[in-house]
Amino acid sequence: MTLKDKLAAQKAYLFLAALFITSLVVSNLIFQKFFYWHPFELEIFGSKLFEISVGVLPYPVTFLITDLISEIYGKKRANQVVIAGIFASIFSLLIILVSDLAPATSWSFVDDATFSLVFGNSAIAVFASMITYLFAQFVDIQIYHFWKRVTKGKKLWLRNNLSTFFSQFVDTFTIILLLSFFGIIPWENFKGLLISGFLFKVIIALLDTPFLYLGVYLFNRRFKLKNNEELEML
Repeated sequence: MTLKDKLAAQKAYLFLAALFITSLVVSNLIFQKFFYWHPFELEIFGSKLFEISVGVLPYPVTFLITDLISEIYGKKRANQVVIAGIFASIFSLLIILVSDLAPATSWSFVDDATFSLVFGNSAIAVFASMITYLFAQFVDIQIYHFWKRVTKGKKLWLRNNLSTFFSQFVDTFTIILLLSFFGIIPWENFKGLLISGFLFKVIIALLDTPFLYLGVYLFNRRFKLKNNEELEML
């Protein structure tokens, strides 16, 4: 690769990392709002399908990006992005804690009670999310590269979906378990939220497969990569 290509690869990696970290941090901040999508009038263990946290909306993007980075840049670079995401989550948690302690003025549009109501559980949420995210993302990367070796760089759809399905189940199960344990959501909603959350993430994973193919195609075309070849950066 020429120096120009390596600089371009570095720039693309930086933008992918930025999208990844933004999606992760935002999902931690907005998790307390739950929304509904009722394509079917179906209840699972007392919870309608789908009634899930808005935090799951940006979260699947993180798995798409780590799969793309794994495919193009390799396992080491994917792990680096995961670690950077952990650092960003901890830093955002510290900002929230300091902001919560700072007293609001009498004329502040958002008073102390409102701020604490919205962000008061963020400390627990970020802590729980960091644990589940760290575990699930490393599981995703390990499984992805296992199937990449087995298929010798072929069948991108297989390693993308197998790694994402398993890691998303681990993530959904662990985060709902921890949120139930800390009393943020009631235990009676555990089974319904687990199934709804996992099925929703499976649907999103299937829908994002064409975007992974598109991303890999664009990188391969731009940098003239061969099958199973990875980009080198400075």
